[in-house]
Amino acid sequence: MDYCLTTSALCKYYKDFKALNNLSMHVPKGAIYGFVGKNGAGKTTLIRLICGLQLPTSGAFTLYGVGHTDRRIGRCRRRMGAVVETPSVYLDATARENIREQYRVLGMPSFDGVDELLSFVGLENTGKKRVRNFSLGMRQRLGIAVALCGEPDFLMLDEPINGLDPQGIIEMRELILRLNRERQITVLISSHILDELSRLATHYGFIDKGSMVKEISAAELEAECRKCVRLVVDNTSALCLAFDRIGLEYCVVSATEADVYGEIKATELIHVLDAAGCELISMHEKNESLETYYMNLVGGGQHA
Repeated sequence: MDYCLTTSALCKYYKDFKALNNLSMHVPKGAIYGFVGKNGAGKTTLIRLICGLQLPTSGAFTLYGVGHTDRRIGRCRRRMGAVVETPSVYLDATARENIREQYRVLGMPSFDGVDELLSFVGLENTGKKRVRNFSLGMRQRLGIAVALCGEPDFLMLDEPINGLDPQGIIEMRELILRLNRERQITVLISSHILDELSRLATHYGFIDKGSMVKEISAAELEAECRKCVRLVVDNTSALCLAFDRIGLEYCVVSATEADVYGEIKATELIHVLDAAGCELISMHEKNESLETYYMNLVGGGQHA
């Protein structure tokens, strides 16, 4: 598999605080990578290191296969865009003026593409309106537009939907999906809004205390979080014998509880258990969410 970004035993220390501690991660090309962790877990620190805003204490990372100490890394960073923490825009300028200024910073030969970029992020009708009068969602979309000025194929977004209203969240979601699908841009999203992230991500990296706890694809996560029916019975031993006999997939959770997978009618389930001498006390559908999965993975606490 080809990767836009990899890190190997990456560390960043601030005196006695380990912001990143032997972090190893892999962001596949073409992915929407959900980067999940508690407040202070090291998400923003990682993004700042990749952008070259800070240097690692030890370890290594690569962009497009080029190591961070290679002198070609600067050229690789020109293929990358980022919005770190809050969008870096000029509040007294218009959206068009902000993008034109970024073109100048990048040394681009003309302003061709400015109008197309404004249209792509939904800011084509803002005219002479100053950015300070934009909504938070509009500023976030402008920040992404500025990050797209160099036509990057890798974009890193730090909490892009934090603080947005429901309409703003929907607009941001659709924009990120379009970036990935229409422009084939790999996107890394640091976010604490896990329900929304589950609508976007193709891959996940769960970080805790500066270390990677687990990397998993959305397909693998869905398999681990798939729907099942939680049964409460008086005898799981009899349940096991009955389900083994008919080849039904299940998992015993406790002395009185078991999860059953696959399609089976309630009446058929009751009949099978009754024939085995197992009384069904209750049953309900269970579907583990991304948030529940994450909380179980890192051991609870406030997520971010």
